[in-house]
Parts: sequence; C-alpha cells; structure tokens
Amino acid sequence: MVMSIRMASPLPLIFLLMIYEVSGADWGVSYSHSQICALKNSSVTIYCTYTYPTGHQIKKNFWTKTLFKDNAEPPDLSEDPGYSQRLQYLGDKQENCTIRLSHVTQKDSQMYYFRFITEKDKWTGKPGVSLTVTDLQVESPERVTEGQNVSLTCKSSCALTDRATYAWYRNSQPLTERRDRNNQLLLQSVRREDAGRYSCAVQEHNLTSPEVQLNVTFEPSSVSVSIISPSGEIVEGDSVTLSCSSDSNPPAEISWFKEGTFVGSGSIYSISKISSDHSGEYKCKSRNNHGEKYSDAVTLNVMYPPRNISVSINGSGEIVEGDSVTLSCSSDSNPPALNFSWFKGGTFVGSGRIYSISKISSDDSGEYKCKSRNKHGEKYSDAVTLCVMSVRWVLWFKAFGVGVAVGGVVFGLGGASVYICLTKRMNRRSAMKNSGNSDPSEDVNLCTAYDVSEMSNQMIHHR
Repeated sequence: MVMSIRMASPLPLIFLLMIYEVSGADWGVSYSHSQICALKNSSVTIYCTYTYPTGHQIKKNFWTKTLFKDNAEPPDLSEDPGYSQRLQYLGDKQENCTIRLSHVTQKDSQMYYFRFITEKDKWTGKPGVSLTVTDLQVESPERVTEGQNVSLTCKSSCALTDRATYAWYRNSQPLTERRDRNNQLLLQSVRREDAGRYSCAVQEHNLTSPEVQLNVTFEPSSVSVSIISPSGEIVEGDSVTLSCSSDSNPPAEISWFKEGTFVGSGSIYSISKISSDHSGEYKCKSRNNHGEKYSDAVTLNVMYPPRNISVSINGSGEIVEGDSVTLSCSSDSNPPALNFSWFKGGTFVGSGRIYSISKISSDDSGEYKCKSRNKHGEKYSDAVTLCVMSVRWVLWFKAFGVGVAVGGVVFGLGGASVYICLTKRMNRRSAMKNSGNSDPSEDVNLCTAYDVSEMSNQMIHHR
C-alpha cells in the first residue's frame, strides 16, 4: 500500500488527510471554512464537527488560539477575559463543535483550533481556521470633471465569506443610483451636484466605511456682479465696491471690465472716490482651466450736483429797445436739474430754464445769472450783461459817430462792436451828493451798444 502511494502522482493535501481520517482511528475535526473573512463589529459563526473512536467519552472540549510545542495544555478561550463575554459555544459533547464570536475586531484576526479530550486521549483539529477581520473602504478618484463617468468601489482587505449586500451614502444620505457588481456605485455623466462625501456599508451589518470626498471640477457658471456699497444711490465722492461671484471648481480668476476695457482683477473691485467719469456698464469675467464666462452688465449711475452752468442769449447783434430777448440756462447734472431760477443784480426775477422779455427796455439792462438745482446741490452761472440800446442813441451815433470817447478812451472807426455802458448812477450820484442822500437800489445800468464799423459805413453812404 505504501509503495503504491509513492509511485502514484502526488495527491492534494486535503485528499491525503481525508484518506487518513477515513482509514485512521476515526479521530478528526472538520471545519466548514479554513479561512473566514468577517467585518469588524460583526458576529462570526465557525461551523465545526468532530469525530473520535467508539468507546471514548468526551471529558472536555474547547476552542483555543494558542498551541504549545510541548505537551502543555493550551488555554481555553472561554476562560480568556477578552473572549469570555463574546464567545458562545453552539455545539455539544458528541459531534458538533460550532461557535459564534460576536463584536469581532482586528485583534481577533487569529488562527483558531478546536480541541477535545476523552478519558483515553486528546485531539486538536489542525491546521485550524484562519479568521481575518476587516473594515470597509471606498475607493474613488480624487477628482472628476463634470460630464465624465465615475465608479466608486466598496472594498475590504479580504473577500467576505458571507454574501453581502452593499448600501451607498452621500453626505450621510442613502443613495439609490445604479450599482454594478453590487459593491460598485456608477455615476454616469457626473454633475457638480454629485460632489460630496461618499461612504458604503453592508446592510446585514452595522458597519459603515469612512467617508471619501469626491471632487467634481467644472467651468464657471452663474457669474454675477453685485454692488456691495453703497446700498442706495451712488453720489459723486462715494466709495463704491463691486463684488463678482461665480460657481466654479477649481475657484476662478476674476477680471473686471468697463465698457469692454480691462480695469482690474480680483473678486472685489473698489473705487474710493467715484466721479461721473466712472459711470457706465461694468462686467466681470470668471475663468478657470475648464473655461470662462462673463457676467451680465451692471450700470453705475453716478449722481452729482449741477456744474458747467451757462447762460446764452438768443440771436446775435445789438439789442434795441422793444426787442424780444430770450435767455437760456444750461447745466450738467445727474439727475438733470428741473429747478432753474433767474436773478438780475442779485434779485430774483423768474423761474424755468428759459427766461424771456417780450419788449425789452433800457431798464432791463444789467447782469443776469441763473441758478440750477437738483437734490444733490445747486450752482450759479457766471453773469451775462444785457446792454439795451436806446433808439435815440442809435440815431445820434449814426449821425455823428466818427469816433466815440468814453472814460478817456477813444474808439476809432473800424472796430468790432463797441459797448458803451452809461449809468444813471453817474447822474444821480451827483444829485444825491448835493442832497446828501445815497440809495444803492437806485443804481441801474444803462447800456448802449453800437457797431462802429456799421455806423461809419452809413455815414459815408449818407455823404
């Protein structure tokens, strides 16, 4: 028999052991699994049967994790403080040696052996059962670009012995997305909303893997500009702050543009003392390595009080008694000025952007100003002088005006327009000086105007 075994092809070890157990003296221990992979905190059942020769009576049976080389008796796990509360013997003293070990941890990863003792002999089931306790880990790419497909795998350090059904969670909330091969989660055409913390669990056990962050990158979107300050109207001189926000991953670089011209960078754009020159449309551009996008335009409308106030007189040439004269007031302001006031020599004479005199007289001669006002302020124009020419002065100068001497200054022929402003003040002051009275309100300018070149032409023609 021995010779036939040596000459035959080598047989698997397990087959040799079976031959030995069957043909031996009926001593043996049989385990349902030689290797068991279990999840941390779960309960593990090791199924086991044993046999011994007829006529023997079991005195003691127990499980151990320690084998001694000498004949010393190995320790009984049920008497170990680390196992006594977790180990439950489900067998008997005849043939069943099954046990259950609850709340297993990585420290329980050991070789375990069943040993029984009869009144005649003892036996240890070798090589025993190898228990490996594992936890769960999610295997996932660190980042994925929006639109790509991504697969997440729930892994353990060894293949679980018991059939497991996996559950998936995102940000601690259960997921119902499609799964492949049970322990994989497939996200097709991933979206930015799919970013988050992922974990997996085995439904039959109270064990959840640590969370893994899935980072979804995408180009900028939802780009917008908001005015942080001031909250209301923007008035010249205010400090103005614009903010650009966008949804992007990785974070975007921000650029600012006014009417298409680059003016600055960064998510915040500030103008310390704003002026009307800053009025206009502003946009921001958000850009990362996946793309770029502009915001809609935001208009800065800078308010300011009136400025550049000016008065214009309709028509041209000399103003003669009886003419109709219109003065017009213009100003630059925001909002546009709707309130205009007119003053002659400091006295209020009318309102409105247009001031008209239907039949002007020499009494209307003098300096005129207009005042422009909006809710942010007011301003006066420079004065303009109306010189009204009397009809009799016109005839006199036309008849005799070879030259005109005023105040010791001689104006000859061929000049442009010569304006001669005579005042009642001169005549009346001498009279008031003699009477000892002086009333400034009586000072009224009398202005005459005459075009000397025109007068000379008329005189030559008359001759």
